Amino acid sequence: MNDFPIENLPYGAFARDEGVRLGVAIGDRIFDLRAGAEAKLFDGICAPAVLRAPSLNPLLAEEPRVWHAVRERLQSLLRGDLDASLYVDRATAAMRLPVEVGDYVDFYSSERHARNLGRIFRPNAEPLLPNWKWMPVGYHGRAGSIVVDGTPVHRPNGQRKPPDADVPVFGPSTMLDIELEIGFVTGREAIFGLVLVNDWSARDIQAWEYQPLGPFLGKSFATTISPWVVTLDALAPFRIAPHEQDPPPLPYLRVENDCAYDIDLAVDLRSAAMRDAGLPPVTIARTNARELYWSMEQQLAHARSNGARLRPGDLFASGTISGSDPASYGSLIELTWRGTKPLSLPTGEQRAFLENGDDVTLRAWCERDGLRLGFGACRGQIVPSQVAAGASSQER
Repeated sequence: MNDFPIENLPYGAFARDEGVRLGVAIGDRIFDLRAGAEAKLFDGICAPAVLRAPSLNPLLAEEPRVWHAVRERLQSLLRGDLDASLYVDRATAAMRLPVEVGDYVDFYSSERHARNLGRIFRPNAEPLLPNWKWMPVGYHGRAGSIVVDGTPVHRPNGQRKPPDADVPVFGPSTMLDIELEIGFVTGREAIFGLVLVNDWSARDIQAWEYQPLGPFLGKSFATTISPWVVTLDALAPFRIAPHEQDPPPLPYLRVENDCAYDIDLAVDLRSAAMRDAGLPPVTIARTNARELYWSMEQQLAHARSNGARLRPGDLFASGTISGSDPASYGSLIELTWRGTKPLSLPTGEQRAFLENGDDVTLRAWCERDGLRLGFGACRGQIVPSQVAAGASSQER
């Protein structure tokens, strides 16, 4: 089944006529929103400049009633006969980042993932730290390192301290990992829609640097998002009750509505040797967004609780989503238990962490009563590290 029926209509940005335009995925095509606005198809709904922009930010700055009205007009238009010039073949489109991300926050909202990492790093202690069940823990990431599906990911350089070394060394990460996440994009005051997020992680760099201030170089080299923003309107049929929370959260974090989503998630991996042999990717993990302990509404409420401003285009990611079954763990550090149980690939290769040439694809979809909505792919191929900026001429 197609991921983009008329019930979905996710927004993206693509290159056309030497510029970047907004579009809506419908089946195998993209409806060109700029062309539609210039044809006056949205007159009376919003200013033409909103849909003629190269990113979603002007639309995100509008009130939610405008978002709903644009979607209703799209559904009406796309059920009719429109000129072929308003469409682009999705398979040939060069996608761009759908939003200009001003701020990026990555949370740590899956209890199973947090417990797994606690057991790996603190095997003789309580896996969850004392604050975990009282608030959505997160860190402020680097918005400038967010890239769109298909962008190559350079293996990051950084300091790491091997267990048998007295001093740290500098060089390419040897423990490059994935993180299977869902992210949400905000307007001025509300959540607009969701994307897939792979917050690539250099575990060896992160382990050495994160105390006491948290992630830095181990995270800031690349975060890949899917090119299509699936709106909350489209996801409404897949809302479910939130995760049971014990102890009850503080009043500002309490929710009473169905604020979680039934979204299936998968991670596919293909090595360079598999690609050369013509072998398809293998699915190494499957889970569901229902595994999140802290909901998106709670994440957003916590992020704003100190008075922080929300801006159109801000991106908030869930953190790695893992389920109770080992095959549902959303990162390699969990799937291989920090490399002690490597994965076997069809070529006979093994993977503890990512090697150069590996392709990783995240997928997500919702399915119920014959209706299927997809998110598109969130892909990245690992390529060798670049020379570190700032190195002396002798080091070069």
